This record gives sequence, C-alpha cells and structure tokens, in this order.
Amino acid sequence: MTRLMRQHADEEILDRAAALFARHGFAGTSVQQVADAVGLSKAGLLHHFPSKDALHTAVTAQADRLADQVLAAGARLPEGLERDRATVEVLVDIALAHPGLVALLLSPTGEEPAPECALSAGDAAVRAFGLVPGEMPADPTRTVRVLGALGALAVLSLSATELDAVTTWRPLVVATCLDALGHGRTTDPTRSPEMEA
Repeated sequence: MTRLMRQHADEEILDRAAALFARHGFAGTSVQQVADAVGLSKAGLLHHFPSKDALHTAVTAQADRLADQVLAAGARLPEGLERDRATVEVLVDIALAHPGLVALLLSPTGEEPAPECALSAGDAAVRAFGLVPGEMPADPTRTVRVLGALGALAVLSLSATELDAVTTWRPLVVATCLDALGHGRTTDPTRSPEMEA
C-alpha cells in the first residue's frame, strides 16, 4: 500500500471512528463496529490501529492537527473580512472532509475518555476569529456572530455530507458563515463571475 493510500485509509478510519464515538460514546463503540464501518475485518483494522485506545488517541491527535491548520489560516492577516474569509474557508474544507470529527466535537457524550479534542478544537476555532475562549467582551456582538457562524458551519457541513451535496453546498456554507459574521454578500455565491457579467 503506498504511503498516500495508507494515509487516506487512516483518515477514513479515524473519521468513521469519530462518528461512532459521537453516536455511541467511547465505551459503547467496539473495534468491530469501526471495522464494519470502513469495510475491514477486525484484524485489518487492528493492522492500522492496534487498539481502541490507539484509535481514540489518533482521533484526538488529528483534531489537534486540524485545529493548528485553522489557527494558521488567518494568522498573518489583520482582523477583518479577509481574515474571516480565510478562516471560514479552512473550517468549511475541514468540516466537509471530516464529518465524523464534526459530529464528535458536537456530541454531548459524557463517557470516559471524553473527547478532549472538543475543547482544544473549539478554542482554536474561537481564537482563529480573534476571540479569547471563555472571555466575554463588553460588546458581545462579535462573540455571538462567531458562535453563530460556527454553529451554522457544523449543521450545514453535516447536512451537506449526508445529502451528498458537498460540492454544491460549499460556496453556500462559506457565504452563510460570512453572513453570520456580519460580512453580507452582494452577489450570489453559486454564480460564477462570468454569469455576473
């Protein structure tokens, strides 16, 4: 198996595992369920990840890597539309590529080990928009807009994946998030520049 194929297979396994952890909790998810979800035998899955704990650790590490990507997206840009757009674009691409992880980050399961990645990923998303997690500014407008954009992103990305509409919905999800952030659009995001002319 080439390195790229192995990496893709591992990412699919991690995303399916995250989705199952979200639905059933860590304790309620078996290695066999994950193997079935990705079309592998239990032994085949254990060739990729030697235990359920290793799967959980890998899911958390993946969430941390993706959180770093989000933070890096707009880090060099000043606050404003371009920074928000860069951050939203990366968040949307990550959410559409990793729906299981989005489901895990949103899951209310209280089982141990809890998805530690939810706190770090949520903090990274909030920081990427220039906010300090847990701190309420005097004017809550920006906080409410950021949280609204993140909520819309989560719901819409999961719906787009479920409806097999990722490509069609992507520009609409980006536009909706930017609208929520207060950057109302002036053109239809589904129309190409050629159509506008």
